[in-house]
Amino acid sequence: VQLQAFGGGLVQAGGSLRLSCAASGRTFSSYTMGWFRQAPGKEREFVAVIIWNGDSTYYADSVKGRFTISRDSAKNTVYLQMNSLKPADTAVYYCAATLTPGWASRVYEYTFWGQGTLVTVSS
Repeated sequence: VQLQAFGGGLVQAGGSLRLSCAASGRTFSSYTMGWFRQAPGKEREFVAVIIWNGDSTYYADSVKGRFTISRDSAKNTVYLQMNSLKPADTAVYYCAATLTPGWASRVYEYTFWGQGTLVTVSS
């Protein structure tokens, strides 16, 4: 599976962005998809995950209620809708794919990674 993330940019605090992650490969619908982010000088951290069939999602506490992950298997795409953005959300955002069962939330659980897209939230 090859992944390409896009949709990042500069936004003011309180604003919204929608990230997209396009996947290649016929088996996209079999993969659980996650979003992670990495701020300068910090480790990559979990943001959200959606199970392979789209029936279940799980979020980091820091984004719960503000971010929504979704997927469109017909388009081989996973999305991250980000609302009420804060300067603390500034980071490079990565999408990733895994066959690990359940709500995979650790970097090592993911096999495939996109190249990342930068989100900058100004105060």
